[in-house]
Amino acid sequence: MNTGSWRADLDSFSFQPDGHDGLCIIHRRAFGTLIGHAPLPAECERYFDSHCAAFQRAAVAKIQRARLAAPENFHLNSRDIGRAFVAD
Repeated sequence: MNTGSWRADLDSFSFQPDGHDGLCIIHRRAFGTLIGHAPLPAECERYFDSHCAAFQRAAVAKIQRARLAAPENFHLNSRDIGRAFVAD
């Protein structure tokens, strides 16, 4: 899986989910909800790295639920990600 990168222009983290040509974007506010405070970009990246499998599951679930075409970009919100953590 692509580990992703911080997008200062969007104040978001983006990564390319396995098997999908588009990008998955996660806004800093979603990370803040998950982490419990307003995180710096580096904190968001560390959180993603620590929970990469959950983010991947959330992305796959959103792709399937929304029936996204392979090249489409999309966003994950904290609820999407939270559901992936519950699946653990």
